[in-house]
Amino acid sequence: MEATKEPTKRGRAGRLTRTPLGWMLTGMAAVGLVSALTATGPGPVPLLGAAAAIAVYAWVTRRVAQRPAPEIARSGAGRETLRGAAVGLGFILLSALLITAFGGYSFSWAGDGVLKVVWAAVVVQAGAAVTEELLFRGLALQALEQLWGSRVAVAVTSLFFGVAHLGAEGATPWSGLAIAVEAGVLLGAAFLWRRSIWFVVGLHFAWNTTEQLLGIPVSGHTPDGLFTVDVHGSAVLTGGGFGLEASLVPVLISVALAVPMLVLAHRDGRVRTRHDARR
Repeated sequence: MEATKEPTKRGRAGRLTRTPLGWMLTGMAAVGLVSALTATGPGPVPLLGAAAAIAVYAWVTRRVAQRPAPEIARSGAGRETLRGAAVGLGFILLSALLITAFGGYSFSWAGDGVLKVVWAAVVVQAGAAVTEELLFRGLALQALEQLWGSRVAVAVTSLFFGVAHLGAEGATPWSGLAIAVEAGVLLGAAFLWRRSIWFVVGLHFAWNTTEQLLGIPVSGHTPDGLFTVDVHGSAVLTGGGFGLEASLVPVLISVALAVPMLVLAHRDGRVRTRHDARR
C-alpha cells in the first residue's frame, strides 16, 4: 500500500505545481532566492545572479509549467532590450527635465570616479531589472493572465509592485500608488505590447540607471551618482525624499506611454480576456 501512496502524492504535487498559481509560486521562490543571494554581492555578482535567474526561470517554465518561453527567446533579445532602454531613458530624462524646468531640481557634478560609479550602477541595476521583471511580468503577470485575463493580471501585479516598494525609505501611500501606476501599469503594458521580457528589462534598467547616474533617489535609495541633485519646492513636483518616482510628472508621462502600448497590444491580439485564458 505504501508503494502506491507515494506515487499518488507525487502525482498530486506535480499537478499542483503545473497549475498557474503553482508554477508562479515555484518560480518566484526560486528566482527570489537567487536574487536574495546575489543582488548586493561584490563586483559582477549581481550580473551573474541575473544570468542564473534567467536559467532558473527557463527551467521552471519548461519543466514545471510545461510551456514554451518565447518571452525569453534569444532571437531578437538585443534589439528588444535596446528598444526598451530607449523608452526608459526618454521617460526619465523627460521627467527630470520637466521637474527641473518647473524649479524642482538643480544638478551639480559629483566629482571623480566616473568609471567606478557607472560600473556600479550598471551592475546593480541590471541585476535588479532582470530579477524583478522575471518575477512580476514573467511569472506573476502571465500566471494571473491565464486565470483571469490580461487586464486583471496587470491590475493585480501593479498593486503588488506598489506594495512591494512601501518598505523603502521615504515611502508613503502616494509613492506606492505612483509606483503602481508608473512601474506596474507601464511595465505591464510594455510586456503585453512586446511580449518580451527583454523589452521590459531594457526599459526598467535604463529607467533606474539613469535615475542613479543623475543622483536622484531610486525608489527611496540614494546610491552614488555622477551628479548630486538639490530639491526645491513641493513633493508633488519633486517626489520628496522618495525621489522622482513619487512626483506627479512621471505618473502622467507613464500613463501617456502606457495607453498607446495597450491600444497596440489589443490591436495585435496580445491582450487576453478571461474567455481566452480558459481555453
